[in-house]
Amino acid sequence: MISPLAYVHPSAKIGENVTIHPFAYIDANVEIGDGCEIMSYTSIIHGTRMGKNNKIYQGSIIGADPQDFRWKGEETYCIIGDNNVIREQVIINRSIREGQATHIGNDIFIMAESHIGHDCNVKGKAVIGNGVKIAGDTEIGECVIMSSNAMLHEGCKIGDWALIKGGCRLGGNVPPYVIIAHNPASYYGINAVVMRKEGFTEEQIDDIAKAYRHVYQCGTSVFNALRRIEADVPDSPTRQYILDFIRNCDLKIVAIPQELI
Repeated sequence: MISPLAYVHPSAKIGENVTIHPFAYIDANVEIGDGCEIMSYTSIIHGTRMGKNNKIYQGSIIGADPQDFRWKGEETYCIIGDNNVIREQVIINRSIREGQATHIGNDIFIMAESHIGHDCNVKGKAVIGNGVKIAGDTEIGECVIMSSNAMLHEGCKIGDWALIKGGCRLGGNVPPYVIIAHNPASYYGINAVVMRKEGFTEEQIDDIAKAYRHVYQCGTSVFNALRRIEADVPDSPTRQYILDFIRNCDLKIVAIPQELI
């Protein structure tokens, strides 16, 4: 299952039923789980730990050296989960901090020419569109969709089930369940169509929409909006997640004027 035209370092740990195509490069100190497929001209760099049933397409570089002047050669990692598809010419950097890792979860689709920077944490079932640029120290929640050529600034977070429209540039935190579009980034409603397909009830969707009307459409401060949500929206896990996310970001979320934070 390993082409004689591929380079696989003798110390690399390769699981069962792994296919490595001609001209792939597998570095030292790499682990690749069962059932993975590594296409031609792909490089898996030292410090990469890959789970099961991943398919990495041509020209991708997984576990690349960090593009950050703070990294001075420390031993760091890139941890890839299970059942991911990583398309052509994707670059994923390792951490810049000794013993730490960039994390890619399970069941994620990363499209061509995307770049994921050092110390990112991309959680499960996300879709990363063509040409998306994700800077270091960022967090992408569960089931997030980032459309083609979207950009996320260093240190920002995107909550679960958010949808980022194509070409959107994000310099702040995106709360869960919303759609963000345009430049500068603007609130575009909630991600109701996708959530409805994935089993959210109409009551849940209505409560999420009501919560974000207080945040984005009432002209009040974020602090007051959270108090209104607590008074107006029935208690539920989704309501609590919205409140906790915004508070944990120190009320600093995208598409809110500075004077309302």
